[in-house]
Amino acid sequence: MRAPRLASAAAAVLALEGIALVVFAIIELTGLGAGDAASLPTALALIVLTLIGAAALFAFAVGARAGRSWARSGGVVFQVLAVALALASLTLQPVSWAFTLGVGLPGLVGFALLISSARREGERREAD
Repeated sequence: MRAPRLASAAAAVLALEGIALVVFAIIELTGLGAGDAASLPTALALIVLTLIGAAALFAFAVGARAGRSWARSGGVVFQVLAVALALASLTLQPVSWAFTLGVGLPGLVGFALLISSARREGERREAD
């Protein structure tokens, strides 16, 4: 059975966000190797937690594509956190617009796709 387009699009956004977190972890790891970390345990914890978040996003992407409600729910939580982080970044001076838009826009798009996918799945189940 082929996944609906909305579910596939939502899964793609979640997977891309997971890839972005992996890239961020690699950048932090290279910074750690260059000696840029003020605290080694804190830097390692950040890298591990970032990779755990990436793994969760990949799992949510697979589950969302398969139409699983737990995956959409987890994905929505991540999208809300992304939008909250983007809005919080507006309080820093100078505002890093690249970060704000790079985190906030995918969060909004992912949120809309996940909610639309859930609604479409509910309508399809009612019709059956």
